[in-house]
Amino acid sequence: MTTVLSMPTRPSVTAPPATPDSVRGYLSAALSYAQTSHDGERNSINVPREAPAHPLQRIAMTRHSDRETATHQSRPGRETMIQPLLRYWGRDFDRRMAEPQRDPSPQFKAKTEVAVAVHETPIVFVVDDDVSVRESLELLVRSAGWQSEMFESAQEFLSRPRVLRPSCLVLDVTLPDLNGLELQKWLAVERPDMPIIFITGHGDVPMTVQAMKGGALEFLTKPFADHVLLNAVDQALELSRIALGDDAEVRELRDRYASLSQREREVMALVVRGLLNKLVGVQLGISEITVKAHRGRVMQKMAAHSLPALVMMAATLGVPVPKA
Repeated sequence: MTTVLSMPTRPSVTAPPATPDSVRGYLSAALSYAQTSHDGERNSINVPREAPAHPLQRIAMTRHSDRETATHQSRPGRETMIQPLLRYWGRDFDRRMAEPQRDPSPQFKAKTEVAVAVHETPIVFVVDDDVSVRESLELLVRSAGWQSEMFESAQEFLSRPRVLRPSCLVLDVTLPDLNGLELQKWLAVERPDMPIIFITGHGDVPMTVQAMKGGALEFLTKPFADHVLLNAVDQALELSRIALGDDAEVRELRDRYASLSQREREVMALVVRGLLNKLVGVQLGISEITVKAHRGRVMQKMAAHSLPALVMMAATLGVPVPKA
């Protein structure tokens, strides 16, 4: 006789509504964990110090909590960015929880416009001097549901204004005026978010190596199967979507940071480290009142509504943090 054991059903748990007390508890637990890691040191938000190898391969801020990665940074360096957050959440918590939501800022509206553009029909640009190749690729691209634009030369493509939607470039290496590799070098400076797929009828190893080192996504030799090109285009458009959303935000932050004076940048670098106004003044040799004035202008120009927001902006921009 076989006995069938039935497992008890796990009761469903409904999360209680968030209240100031419950959120305070979550924050307290999180901050307690941040006090000590597995090796007795603090966890922190790590600010990237080196520029990524390619704009389409940006690395976001990382959170170091494990023992192995924590040992690769000095303790003061890991502590600098978390201190302002700890102090901020420790003050006037109930007042901030009760604050009404603000109206959307111009930056939020700009991000919304970018989000709409990201979901528009992608465009596949094709630059090839062979009319038969252009016609066949146009049919292939449209059959996949994408919009296509054909160009006979590199100069004709460069006269086309930049579009604010996901896009990629299918580029022939051999062109009559400006060849594909030269066009790639120009795009690397002017349009670094444009993924490039090279196609050629007579490629060689040095040409392929040069194209891939320049950031090309694929290098296909004619004739190639339709699905090979479509897969490459699909991957390129996905990278373009990601780059489009990231690039709009970073460009906006860079413009704001460029509007700061040299002194304001120095104050910002010390403030995001967690230094109080008095200590900032001591390091820069200015009065505390002057520090407050500079700090206020930094918050205004950077459109930062709080210190944690300014810290995140500095991390995104990779603002150099001076050593203590």
